[in-house]
Amino acid sequence: MLKTILAATTALTLVSMAGAACAQALTPPQRPVQTAPTAQQTSMPEAQGAGSLTSGRPVRGQLARGDDTLQSGEYADDWTFAVRRGQSYELSLSAASFDPYLIVRGPGGLSEDNDDDPAARGSRDSRVRFTAPADGLVVVSATSYQSGETGAYTLTLGGAAATPAASRAAVAASDRTVRLGQTVDGRLGAGDRQLDSGEYINSYVLRGRRGQALDLRMTSSAFDPYVAISGPDGFSTFNDDDPAVNDGRNSRLVVTLPADGDYRITATSYASGEQGGYRLAVLDGTGAATPAPPAVRPSERASATGEIAIGQAVSGSLDAGDGTLETGEYVDRFRFTGQRGQRVAVELTSSAFDAYTILTTPSGDQQENDDARDGGHDSRLDTVLSEDGEYQVLVTSYAPGETGSYRFSVSPSLGSPRQASVQGGARVFAVMVGVSDYGGAQNNLDFTDEDARKLSETLRTDGSLNDASIVLTNAEATVAGVRRAFAQVAAEAGPEDTFLFFFSGHGDQSEIPVSGLEPDGKSEAIVLRDGEISDVDMAGLFGSLRTRLSLLVLDSCFSGGFARNVVDRPGVMGLFSSEEDLTSAVADKFQAGGYLSHFLRAGMGGEADGDGDRLVTAGELATYLRRQFRDQVEGVESETQDGQRNYQNLVVDRGGVQVDDVIVRLPAVAAAAGGR
Repeated sequence: MLKTILAATTALTLVSMAGAACAQALTPPQRPVQTAPTAQQTSMPEAQGAGSLTSGRPVRGQLARGDDTLQSGEYADDWTFAVRRGQSYELSLSAASFDPYLIVRGPGGLSEDNDDDPAARGSRDSRVRFTAPADGLVVVSATSYQSGETGAYTLTLGGAAATPAASRAAVAASDRTVRLGQTVDGRLGAGDRQLDSGEYINSYVLRGRRGQALDLRMTSSAFDPYVAISGPDGFSTFNDDDPAVNDGRNSRLVVTLPADGDYRITATSYASGEQGGYRLAVLDGTGAATPAPPAVRPSERASATGEIAIGQAVSGSLDAGDGTLETGEYVDRFRFTGQRGQRVAVELTSSAFDAYTILTTPSGDQQENDDARDGGHDSRLDTVLSEDGEYQVLVTSYAPGETGSYRFSVSPSLGSPRQASVQGGARVFAVMVGVSDYGGAQNNLDFTDEDARKLSETLRTDGSLNDASIVLTNAEATVAGVRRAFAQVAAEAGPEDTFLFFFSGHGDQSEIPVSGLEPDGKSEAIVLRDGEISDVDMAGLFGSLRTRLSLLVLDSCFSGGFARNVVDRPGVMGLFSSEEDLTSAVADKFQAGGYLSHFLRAGMGGEADGDGDRLVTAGELATYLRRQFRDQVEGVESETQDGQRNYQNLVVDRGGVQVDDVIVRLPAVAAAAGGR
């Protein structure tokens, strides 16, 4: 049976395939994705809550009857302010007579929702912190948690917008112009703009043309210089050290401009807080190609077949003419032989391009890594090998067409999983929801309520489930009940714990305006006994968590659509039974409501522990689930809402969670016979 709710016309198509008719959705999502909250009434005077925000100057407003309303019935006042890409901001909303709720929408797909201030446990005030993904105007909706609530409130903006001139034009006015062939003397220090990481910056604007070659050189005796350039169509590159000077601290960048337009050259330092004088030269780069890297030592020459031993480092280069991935990136291929249980570090470093590695196991599973843990442009992947045999590593770049020299190594990793030191025992705080009986409002489902109960039993038997965890099934699984359970369990979970939200039941999809956040013009939701929780609602709930790691596991139709809105913050991993436009099937052959539910229970119960160290990591769980879906679910038919046929596919989105982050610590294996 398909776990979805489709229009009646589509339902007729599904009867022969799924064995049950489907009904219309109960209600639309409570807080739909939108560029700004939808106005349904005439606007109120600015004093009542409509206008622009200035950092450090609180505004007072009033939610009242006659205000604009959200589709879910809450009154809302809209406020706006300008943001600049890469800068951080903070909004706080407080009220005495209602439970405040903030909705933030802006450029570059910015979407933040918050009910309670996560830094003030027990407080009802709402606080949102974010870093702007693009320049532009942000719309803030000051509203309430419950529909119909009214009363006075105070809204405060803080952060990078401390100067009212935070608009793009005003910031650009502080940049100085520079021309080709010019050398300028400058100074970094107090009063200059700063990056979020604390480095002072000076910026210079250069009018460039397509194909023009520049040689940017920055020198200083007071600090370690760092030069960068950005321009039209998202162009950006940087350099720390001059590759022509061994052990030198001066920075040199040779670059060819991709388009006509204005380019911003940024002079800054390698470390935060460094100050002092510098000299920046903007020279003609024609014929001044980046100096060749030092000659490769014989011990670091790669074999013609790409074979590399664990413990070996090789030097190489991505060049035009190399093989490419389907997406256009140049690639070199390496092979090494490993054994199950070996912990290795696969590392790729380059000053010429943004490094990216793809590791493929003997059975075909993949792990990918873009950045090393320090947030730089090198790639490092620490992993425990899951099987004996030959592994392949693709050495490539993050963006198509990037070239240059690199150093690549596969070495024994002396470390352990990044969070192997976390406490064992009952550290999983879970809300587990399963709905089989929809009370006649929707078609019922087989086994989905049992999915939640069985997962709870497995984790409790293993000793990993905390007593604060909650199971909700059937009539208990209302929208209000799930929200209360989420808040209750989240309040008990601490910064060293794992939080799990699990759902097995119907999924829904509804039409909304096309936006950067929802390019397909559709919003996804899980269907509870009396209503729905949308992907945007779920993002707000997960935004309240302050746990070491959190898992969102949805075994429902269209569930992959939740990845875009929820798995966009540190420490959140998403597991979804189907892609965002496809249905999910009931796993009758396993007597489970869904395939993901069945395999998740087995994996977290220990089957995903590939190296036998009694730790189930994010990488191990993802690998196990992919393998099970490949072996057991391949060929299970799936459909879109308009009846287009396809096959059910697992969606794994680790977000910022790394492969060696520990999800659950299993109990120690019992002692051999004769011991206790």
